[in-house]
Amino acid sequence: MAKWKHNLKTWLTRRLELPADAVMDLPRITMVGQLHIYIENHQGVLKFSNEEVRLLLKQGQLLIKGKDFMLKTILPEEILLEGKIEHVSYLERPEN
Repeated sequence: MAKWKHNLKTWLTRRLELPADAVMDLPRITMVGQLHIYIENHQGVLKFSNEEVRLLLKQGQLLIKGKDFMLKTILPEEILLEGKIEHVSYLERPEN
């Protein structure tokens, strides 16, 4: 059933030219060089340190690695992180 819903949302997004982040609960990630990263539509902070931030997403996790991290803004679904960003990766949730 979940795969059917996902396929329907993907089809609607393409056919109606709607923004995928709004229709499919995807994160919107905006980076300014290696200095700032702004993430919208996350579901919580799993880990925070000076060198690593891990955020929970609906479909998995977002892993951000770097140095001297500082949270400038944190809201229920938004986060602004400053520091030297060296690596950003998406970790998919394993399928059962």
